[in-house]
Amino acid sequence: MSDPLAVIARLPGVSEAVEEARQAVDRLYRHRVLRRASPAVSTESSLRGARASAAIEGVDVPLDALRRDEVHDPVVQGALRASAEMGRLGSTWRKAPRQVLARLHTVAAAGLADEPALGRPRVHDDAPDPLGLGPGPSAGETAARVDNLLQLLEKPTKAPAIVLAAVVHAELAVLRPFGTADGVVARTAERLTLVEYGLDPKSLVAVEVGHLELPYADGLRAYLTGSPEGVAEWVRQCASAVALGVRETTAICEALQRG
Repeated sequence: MSDPLAVIARLPGVSEAVEEARQAVDRLYRHRVLRRASPAVSTESSLRGARASAAIEGVDVPLDALRRDEVHDPVVQGALRASAEMGRLGSTWRKAPRQVLARLHTVAAAGLADEPALGRPRVHDDAPDPLGLGPGPSAGETAARVDNLLQLLEKPTKAPAIVLAAVVHAELAVLRPFGTADGVVARTAERLTLVEYGLDPKSLVAVEVGHLELPYADGLRAYLTGSPEGVAEWVRQCASAVALGVRETTAICEALQRG
């Protein structure tokens, strides 16, 4: 199959959901506040995204506490570091995705894993299951599937960025390739894909906020079935997360406009 992502893009309901999300992003990019305050909006979106990513992991903290730098939980700090690292890793994502994933894990899992394990794939078959998805694949199967995923990132595809980002996110989340902070890495990789593959080049969309509002684990369980219906359900859910992320960022723009 020369372009498996394009096949996914043609599954029932996917193209409509993706197009709706793309139009929402286009509308966001026309907001007048972005003419003068795009960096500020991106910074606030990243902060809200990191908070939401940590909340999905079970550590839900107030946004104001993050702004005041009062939260020292390692999961939250890892999500913040991974979000901050995105800007430095963007140009490497297409060329050396394995290097980027290793770096994201290194910053996301600091304080959660022993230092020698940071940035390294797990070697044990057992993997934590914080979302109740069931046992993860063996270390060998995980390594093979990560290799296949990285090849997808390097190959040309006619599929929209949302489809690629959804597959990147799901594979990393269900494989749990590192054994710690895999969810944070997966969601950061999704956002990085949306940025680097052209949907959201300024990293404005707080897609992680969208995932927090949706039945996140249920979507991943649907993907895990491997059926066309289950995969389509997950990709549609990711498109919905983008649209909800646009709503969150639009609220940021409106707040800045009001002063």
